[in-house]
Amino acid sequence: MADTNKKEETAIDVADDIEEVEDAGGDAGDSKTLESAVIASQLMQNPEVLAALQDRLGGMVGTASGYIQSLPKVVKRRIKALKKLQFEMTKIEAKFYEEVHALECKYATQYAPFMERRKDIVTGGTEPTDSDAEWPSDDEEEDEKAEADKLADDLKDKAAIEDKKEDGEEENPTGIPSFWLTVFKNVDMLAEMVQEHDEPVLNHLQDIKVKFTESDPMGFTLDFHFDSNEYFTNTVLTKQYIMRSEPDEADPFSFEGPEIIKCKGCSIDWKKGKNVTVKLIKKTQKHKGRGTKRTVTKTVQNDSFFNFFAPPEAPEGEDEVDEDTEALLAADFEIGHFIRERIVPRAVLYFTGEALDEDEYEEEGEEEEEDDNDDIDEDNDPDYVPPQGDPAKPAECKQQ
Repeated sequence: MADTNKKEETAIDVADDIEEVEDAGGDAGDSKTLESAVIASQLMQNPEVLAALQDRLGGMVGTASGYIQSLPKVVKRRIKALKKLQFEMTKIEAKFYEEVHALECKYATQYAPFMERRKDIVTGGTEPTDSDAEWPSDDEEEDEKAEADKLADDLKDKAAIEDKKEDGEEENPTGIPSFWLTVFKNVDMLAEMVQEHDEPVLNHLQDIKVKFTESDPMGFTLDFHFDSNEYFTNTVLTKQYIMRSEPDEADPFSFEGPEIIKCKGCSIDWKKGKNVTVKLIKKTQKHKGRGTKRTVTKTVQNDSFFNFFAPPEAPEGEDEVDEDTEALLAADFEIGHFIRERIVPRAVLYFTGEALDEDEYEEEGEEEEEDDNDDIDEDNDPDYVPPQGDPAKPAECKQQ
């Protein structure tokens, strides 16, 4: 009933405004123009109309304006020519990225000796010489102070060190303990994957190597090298990534460089009772007829970093993939790419945390300025001074 009355009032207001124009001697054109303006004004005051209009405008975001469709055929023909040129440039771009990958494969052999040296130091296979360890510290003054304190305390610590040796405590640990585990825990993307029960296993990780495949197919393999351990018999766990560096025939202009299209893990030969990727759950079942009970043990998948080596299979050909599998594959591809591009080449900087500063970018949003006048209570504010003069008139400018 209230809505009906409101509509009637709106119609009366519109009629009154039109009559005013006609009485003033306006012609039919002016009357029609005013009628449209008044109706639009009244509609814009209706909350329901405003909401519907907002939804309509929101749905138009990103849609074509219709400009291209309105162009003459001769112009559309020229646009097709530009698209063909764009496609030819895209093919050249694909060749460029293929050559970049070939260069990456070439220089990987030059990195190899340094990577091997790194592994030897981490695992304790070799001890760096004094010249090897010549590298400035972040704070030389702290190092000098620490060295002075060390010399001063040598005599006091000597007896304690001898006691430790007698008790069998290791004075000098082998290599760099928990090197790769620390790297993984320092990087958020990997830390989310590492569970508490994974940590003892990852303490046996000695090195991660990247092997590049230049073509047939283009890609790379991550080799995770482990020492002998009580968890599995494998010495190397592998994860292969296959890449594509050519435009998609169905959508060639979406090409932005090589992309991972498939990955393949490996089988882990777990020792009995040591598989951290599964867990046993005991359930009590009751017989419907006899009422007797029995306990059944079920094996279910457990959250673990080592599920990384059992990724979901990417669909072949035109087979569609469900959203969950697509999300898992996308995350897997991102992790594999990050390990290859960042973790392996700069492992020591992720171990110390220095590389994390470069990876973390914080967006600085503009803070909205608060309007101090919003909370002013003029009647109860003793410090409020009303403006002088007539507020309806602008202040007069005084000439100097």
